[in-house]
Amino acid sequence: MIITVVGICASGKSTLVKGLRNFGYDAHNIAQEHSCVQKLWQKNQPDLLILLDAQLVSVQKRRRPSWTQERIDIQHERLLNARENCNLYIQTDTLSIDQVLTKAIDYIKNYHIIAAN
Repeated sequence: MIITVVGICASGKSTLVKGLRNFGYDAHNIAQEHSCVQKLWQKNQPDLLILLDAQLVSVQKRRRPSWTQERIDIQHERLLNARENCNLYIQTDTLSIDQVLTKAIDYIKNYHIIAAN
């Protein structure tokens, strides 16, 4: 199963992909938030699409205090198609790295059960 992870900058994409790979999943980070190509997330023809999100205050704490809401809004706009098509949406603001990984793995396991039936 191919898993694609998208989201705004500093939402935890790279960290989640690394964690999923450590558990043996074929996970990839697609930089959809930087592309005007609305369906770039489909590049690897994923079986499962996970979208991570965060609010401005979290992004500023994690990465760049100079970021503005306008920049986040632009990234949300670029992710609109992915948001409409994602299998799992995770708001990461109040979650630890382990909690995000657990949510993703729990969903993947349940997705396998549903897909098998």
